[in-house]
Amino acid sequence: MKLRTIENIDVRGKFVLLRDDFNVQIVDGVITDTFRIEQSMPTINALRAGGARIAICAHLGRPKGTKNMEYSMTPVAKYMNIPLIPDCLDKEFMKNMKDGDVVLLENVRFYPGEESNDPNFSQKLAEGFDIFINDAFAVSHRAHASTVGVAEILPSYAGKLLASEIEHLSAVMENPKRPLLSIVAGSKVSTKIGVLKALAKLSDKLIIGGALGTTFNYALGGKVGNSLYEADQKDTALKILEYAKRNNCEVLLPLDKGVAKEFTKDAKRVNKNFTEIEDDDVIIDAGIATTERDTAAIRNAATVIWNGTVGMAEWQPTWSYGSFAIAKTIAEQTRAGKLESIVGGGDTVAALTACGVKDDITYVSTGGGAFLEFIEGRKLPGIMILENK
Repeated sequence: MKLRTIENIDVRGKFVLLRDDFNVQIVDGVITDTFRIEQSMPTINALRAGGARIAICAHLGRPKGTKNMEYSMTPVAKYMNIPLIPDCLDKEFMKNMKDGDVVLLENVRFYPGEESNDPNFSQKLAEGFDIFINDAFAVSHRAHASTVGVAEILPSYAGKLLASEIEHLSAVMENPKRPLLSIVAGSKVSTKIGVLKALAKLSDKLIIGGALGTTFNYALGGKVGNSLYEADQKDTALKILEYAKRNNCEVLLPLDKGVAKEFTKDAKRVNKNFTEIEDDDVIIDAGIATTERDTAAIRNAATVIWNGTVGMAEWQPTWSYGSFAIAKTIAEQTRAGKLESIVGGGDTVAALTACGVKDDITYVSTGGGAFLEFIEGRKLPGIMILENK
């Protein structure tokens, strides 16, 4: 995949509309994880050094096309120490911009035309700009005005982050070092059918954990208690297992689970295999035997792709056991030069951060849904429009 990138383009004195993904977690007005902002800085700094006049377009949360100040970009502007333009369609600020200046536009999703990719809204958003740059891989699976609409109007390019995401993910999908182990977890089989099949075809081994794993265990007749699982996905789970078998991919399902009598952070943990789980047990984390087997599989792999924590990793330390063990083992093997590791998804990246091992991973993607759809092999509209024909 060859993208038009910002390398060797002249941006001096040009007005650049830069789409970034600053959909960060904010608690009491404070950003709790700046990872996506930090990953965007190489493009911003390169454009500033080149003399561009930059307006960053971004979104926060799901205001549903209304001006809901709960989702204002104000905390992001304060963190970055740049001016916030109160309306993303306001162009008055351009009159006073100098080469190298950067501003942040207010939440583009305050307008319904953003998510509907309304041509009139796209035209208004693009007005006054010379160049459009997309550096928001995490929203490039959405055909929105700020990812596709303006790219159809302005000369458009991929930023450094977006280009890096495509380069790293393409490499592991097209020519991975083997054995390749994929780890997929999360809550619903129904949302990950495509990626499970794609990874079953690509991988030598596939670990299915979390509530996904619970559904697969249920499909095979295991006890699941009062836990999160999808009874209506039994046939789908069985078909995926058969598909993996046909493609010579070994699927590793949970052997045991960490359970409690209530779904709370402070609940007492008991480790049980699937024959011991009682009707009122709630599965919250991967079990000890499962984790030992999974970490052994990581040590025998040459490439690991990981998306989705295998338990409530944010409920430390009781319920983070499985996810943290996976994170630390991947990091150890990567540091030792024995493993290439690709990790994506907000909860998964948060687990890496909580363990203090994020910097040890070969590549940490900013994408969640986009990460999964790219692995699945789908064409992402925000990327397709940047391809050299």
